[in-house]
Amino acid sequence: MQRRQVYLGVDVGSVSTNLVLIDYSTCQVVKKIYLRTQGRPIEVLQLGMEQLAASGNWQILGVGTTGSARQLAGVMLGADVVKNEITAHAIAAAHEEDNVGTIIEIGGQDSKIIILRDMVVSDFAMNTVCAAGTGSFLDQQASRLNISIADFGDIALQSKNPVRIAGRCTVFAESDMIHKQQLGHSLPDILAGLCSAMVRNYLNNVGKGKEIKAKVIFQGGVAANKGMRRALKEALNLDIYVPKHFDVMGALGAALLAKEHIDTKAVTRFHGFKMINSAFSNESWECKDCPNHCEVVNIIRDGEIIASWGSRCGKYSVNKVKTLNLAIL
Repeated sequence: MQRRQVYLGVDVGSVSTNLVLIDYSTCQVVKKIYLRTQGRPIEVLQLGMEQLAASGNWQILGVGTTGSARQLAGVMLGADVVKNEITAHAIAAAHEEDNVGTIIEIGGQDSKIIILRDMVVSDFAMNTVCAAGTGSFLDQQASRLNISIADFGDIALQSKNPVRIAGRCTVFAESDMIHKQQLGHSLPDILAGLCSAMVRNYLNNVGKGKEIKAKVIFQGGVAANKGMRRALKEALNLDIYVPKHFDVMGALGAALLAKEHIDTKAVTRFHGFKMINSAFSNESWECKDCPNHCEVVNIIRDGEIIASWGSRCGKYSVNKVKTLNLAIL
């Protein structure tokens, strides 16, 4: 059986780990996998690759990684391209839609806005420490209201008179939501109010000072929420477009970047599916050789250190670290 030629994109974030395969000629998504990271990026990435290997006969021509753990994923897989989330999401949006003006991306733990002019990134911003403008905010409220997050949007669309809920802080939002419940407001009106509060928080923080122009693309896991789509449309008075692969756009962008890179380099660095059976681990330690007291993290595969981060002076670069006795670290 002939192997299908594809490019692999991987997005490892704090909430989810996404893997996408695109066809080498059409660049269309042929396989995607969504997994919860659950604070175990190494194990979950191996699981994702195992599921990928079992899903078809693939010849991976190139690999790109993105997300908060992109460097880790890159060394585990032998990535050809390791790119930040802004670049990956912008490339994916431009591939999926024409004439993109603004990208609104809201995930589980972070959110961002990307401004494109003539299909080139001209500005961007990300959320700060507050989680009130992210998917975790809606997850928490759904749990408190004892409803499934999958049903959140459909219920919110039933609202006739959304209540106004203070959404600048999760603590205040929960207090205000409980107060509205005690006053007797309906569940649909409360959920619609939460969506509107989240949109206000996003626009007042992440989108502050940004010129939001059409075409507006809404991506990230929260884009599945129909209530959020309606709240964004009403707040911006603009049509909101949700791409087909809205939930894995970072991984899609990484795959497209890998293809772009391999088209000029020809040979991939991908380690192959054998990494599924490798024993990966990590260890951290504090170097006390100088006042910096760097916290060094080593990534180990089958007993060998393959990457090291945290050393400001470069003393524990991978090449130097490989010569050390692991027992003394």
